[in-house]
Order: sequence, then structure tokens, then C-alpha cells
Amino acid sequence: MKRLRVYVDTSVVGGCFDSEFAPWSNALVADFRANRFVAVVSELVAVEAEVAPPTVQRKFEELLDIGAELLPIDRDALDLASEYSRHGILPARFRNDLLHIAIATVGIVDVLVSWNFKHIVRLDKIRLYSAVNLESGYKPLQIYSPREVASYEE
Repeated sequence: MKRLRVYVDTSVVGGCFDSEFAPWSNALVADFRANRFVAVVSELVAVEAEVAPPTVQRKFEELLDIGAELLPIDRDALDLASEYSRHGILPARFRNDLLHIAIATVGIVDVLVSWNFKHIVRLDKIRLYSAVNLESGYKPLQIYSPREVASYEE
């Protein structure tokens, strides 16, 4: 059976070191190590990790070391992020959030995981992203928190 390709935004990497989110972020990383899922990150996550604390930088490097796929910030993703903005999903100052969605959509991942409940993991926003994706010729993107995706080992 094909392993799901799971796009991890920067909040999930940082979540490995946050007491509220660590159990699920770290469980997801364990899933990647155990080959349950394919980790997918992007050049945008790499840029955001560069200015993050050293622990987050090392966790990002760990994802790359265990074989995470690295998606580019390409013209298609930039155009799709602009479409989200044009439709008023988020103000332009939250361009990186729009770009995470666009990169994952253009990269045809199976699911995007995030701890960003204000701009990404929110039903009204997910519906809007999906509508723009369909209008732009892409499939809707599945968006969840790591809590809903990570395996629960007994």
C-alpha cells in the first residue's frame, strides 16, 4: 500500500519542543522514522527554520536526514498563493501561511499538518482553500493537526 505523503509546516517542527504539542509532533516524526508516512517539507519550511531556535533547526535537519521530500517554492505555488489572497482568505501579511497551503497543493501531497489553528487548520479556511484549488484546477487539500494524523502506539 502506498504511504501517505504528509506535508509538515514549521509549526509542527517547532511543536516538537512545545509542551502542548510535543506528544503529537514527536509521534508524527516517529511515524516518519518508522516509514508509516513520507515526510514532505518545503523550501519555505527551510527558510523559516533558519531563523528558528537551534533545537527547531536540528529537528528540521533530522527530517531531511530521514528522507523528507523537499518541495520547491515555484511559480505555480506563488500563483496559487496569490489566488488565495485575491479571494480574501487571509490578508497579504500572512503570505507564508498561504504559501504553505499552495506548495502542498501543487506538490500533490495527501495531507498537510499544522498547529496553526487561526489560518490553516480551521474549517472555514479549509473550505475556502479547497474552493480556490478546484477553481484553479487542483484537488482539495486535506488539512489536519498532527494529533489527527500521528499513529498512537500502545
